[in-house]
Amino acid sequence: MTTSSLGPRERLLETAERLVYASSIQGTGVDAIVRESGTARKSFYLYFSSKEALVAEALRRRDERWMNWFERCTLASATTPSKRLLGMFDVLREWFTSGQYHGCAFLNAAGEIKSPENEIFKVSRLHKERLLTFIEQLCRESGARDPVSLARQLLVLVDGAIAVALVSGEPTAAGDARQIAACLTGAATGSAGC
Repeated sequence: MTTSSLGPRERLLETAERLVYASSIQGTGVDAIVRESGTARKSFYLYFSSKEALVAEALRRRDERWMNWFERCTLASATTPSKRLLGMFDVLREWFTSGQYHGCAFLNAAGEIKSPENEIFKVSRLHKERLLTFIEQLCRESGARDPVSLARQLLVLVDGAIAVALVSGEPTAAGDARQIAACLTGAATGSAGC
């Protein structure tokens, strides 16, 4: 489906997501979103009460799409839960080298907004909670002695790799994080790690 075949609400959401992810929330004005989406300004006000509401909804959609992609690719990366925990980092490397990578939209948004009471920040927190839940599920399936702690440690590695790859421009951050994850998962499951 092309953007031009979408209705005005969907075009506004897609355009907002694309422009904010490529630039920033503050650096993307409503006028630019309206213009690039090919909608009328009154369409913006018809569907959204504010730019914050539009960006929050665009991030919710991105969360759904990104999580579906990440979970599907991670599950397909290996046949066992322990190997899937490491496969997450191979999936990240694929993303880092895709040419469409500008860091984590949710970390970017939370860092820009800063207020935990803001709806955009809340969506960003929800995304990280969903990601943690998925990782914890894999940790449980892998037989980790403390799946909650292991999942939290692996989330730090995932987000760290994302941040390092963004700042350094080097997708190798995923491989570095994978090596550390191998040590952590090996120790947590009693299998060979490092």
